[in-house]
Amino acid sequence: MDARENGPEVRIEPWSEDGLALLRKINTPEMKRHLGGPETDAQVSARHQRYLDVSRGRMFQVVLARSGEAVGSIGFWERVWHGETVYETGWSVLPPHQGRGIAVAAATALVSAVRAEAGHRYLHAFPSVGNPASNAICRRVGFTLLGPCEIEFPPGCVMHSNDWRLEL
Repeated sequence: MDARENGPEVRIEPWSEDGLALLRKINTPEMKRHLGGPETDAQVSARHQRYLDVSRGRMFQVVLARSGEAVGSIGFWERVWHGETVYETGWSVLPPHQGRGIAVAAATALVSAVRAEAGHRYLHAFPSVGNPASNAICRRVGFTLLGPCEIEFPPGCVMHSNDWRLEL
């Protein structure tokens, strides 16, 4: 699925075996500072397997349309939130490609993919309150800020997040 939002053209491509190399590039202190820090190699391998196996949602690689280079990840999955089953989304874009509209274009393409699923009424994003870039992406894509909340991520840790919601 191609997308363009006042920035470079990107595609979101279904997660595949070659995504493991991308996850290893994403697994740095800089990229994981809002998400509990880097994971062990075993945890990265397990995450990759979960991305391949996700059944109630989908994971994608964010790919630059011209070069075919994978520069990030994005996806959606089910979660129960306030007693209702909703979709949740999250993304990562590698540092050399940040600030160029890639995440907004990928999130816009993702919203179209989620709407095609027609499974739930809402898509939520829960970026850390201390992550201005991800909160700005939510705003630009059309999510509504519902307010701060506490999310368990990674498992066993509480993250102070913002609850952003988009009606599908």
